[in-house]
Amino acid sequence: AGEAQCLSYTGCNFLRQRLVLATLSGRPLKIRKIRAKEEDPGLRDFEASFIRLIDKVTNGSRIEINQTGTTLYYQPGLLYGGSLEHDCSPSRGIGYYLESLLCLAPFMKHPLKIVLRGVTNDQVDPSVDVLKATALPLLKKFGIDGESLEIKINRRGMPPKGGGEILFACPVRKVLQPVQFTDPGKIKRIRGTAYSVRVSPQMANRMVESARGILNKFLPDIYIYTDHMKGVSSGKSPGFGMCLTAETINGTILSAELASNPQGQGAAVLPEELGQNCAKLLLEEIYRGGCVDSTNQSLALLLMTLGQRDVSKVLLGPLSPYTIEFLRHLRSFFQIMFKIETKTAEEEHTGGEKVLMTCVGIGFCNLSKTIR
Repeated sequence: AGEAQCLSYTGCNFLRQRLVLATLSGRPLKIRKIRAKEEDPGLRDFEASFIRLIDKVTNGSRIEINQTGTTLYYQPGLLYGGSLEHDCSPSRGIGYYLESLLCLAPFMKHPLKIVLRGVTNDQVDPSVDVLKATALPLLKKFGIDGESLEIKINRRGMPPKGGGEILFACPVRKVLQPVQFTDPGKIKRIRGTAYSVRVSPQMANRMVESARGILNKFLPDIYIYTDHMKGVSSGKSPGFGMCLTAETINGTILSAELASNPQGQGAAVLPEELGQNCAKLLLEEIYRGGCVDSTNQSLALLLMTLGQRDVSKVLLGPLSPYTIEFLRHLRSFFQIMFKIETKTAEEEHTGGEKVLMTCVGIGFCNLSKTIR
C-alpha cells in the first residue's frame, strides 16, 4: 500500500461515506482539517463512536487521529463481523450507524449479529423503523436474504437521553446479483407505526386518526399500528412519532417519518399536526417516486456498483445532495461512472422528474467469506 494509493480529503462532511467506501475498496484514507476553524475543533463524539464501530467490525484496521482530532488516517483491515455490541452516541440516532452497517454487513467474513444501543427515533437520522421497512426489502432484491436478515427493536429510545436497543443481523454473500428495477408500479397499500414512549398512549391514536384523514382520500387499504412501550423498554426520554410506508404492486417501498421535538427543545408538537405532516411527507415522497425512496438512494447505488460484471438499472426520484456526493465518492474509490438519464414527468405520466441510473458492476467478490 504505497502513498500514491492513499486518498486525501478535507473537512468533516461525508465522513461515513468515505470510511465505508475505504473499507470496501481497501484503500487507505486521510482526512484533514476536520472542523479546524471552529472553537471546538476535531471529531465530535458521534463520529468517534462511529470510528470505534468500524474498528469493531473489521480486523487489522489502522486508525490514527492527531491530538486535536482534526486529522484522521485510516487504513482499512478485513471485514470480520461476528456477534458484537456497540453503544452509540446519543447525539445522533442509531440510524446514523445502521445505515453504514447495512452497506458493510453482506461482505463480512462471519455473519454479523450486532446489538446497538442509543436513540432509535429522532429528527435527524432515518429511524430504525424506516430502515427496517425500506432497506431490508432493498437488500433482498440484490440477493441478500435469508432468515437471519432482520432488524429487531427491543427498546425504543427518544432523544436527548436515548436508552433504546436494537438487534441487527445479516447473512454474508459472496457476490451480489444485478437488478433491473425500472418500473415502480402503482401504490397498493399504506402501512405505518405510530409510537409513543413515556407519554399518554392516546397520543398514538390521535396521530393515526389525523394521518388517516388525509390518506383515506388517496387509498382505502391503510393500516397504522400503534406501538406504546412501557417500563424499561420505553427508554429514558418521553416522545412520540410516526413512520409511514407506501408499497406498490411491484414491491417498491417509499417511506416518510416524523418525530416530536426532544424534551426541553423547541415548541411542543400536537400529535394531530404531526400525523398530518407525516401523511403529507409520504405523499411528497410518492410524488417524487422512483423505485427506491430518498433515504436509501446511496445504498442502492452502492449495491449496484458492487454487483457482478453485468448491467444494473434503477429508476430513482430526484437525487438528494447526499446521493450526488456519494456518486463522486464512488468514482474516486471504485473508478465507476453511472449513466444518468432524466425522465420528465410527461414520459412517466406521474409525479416529479425521475432519473434512470445505469451502471456495470465492478464484480466485487467477498474475499473474506469463509468457504464451507
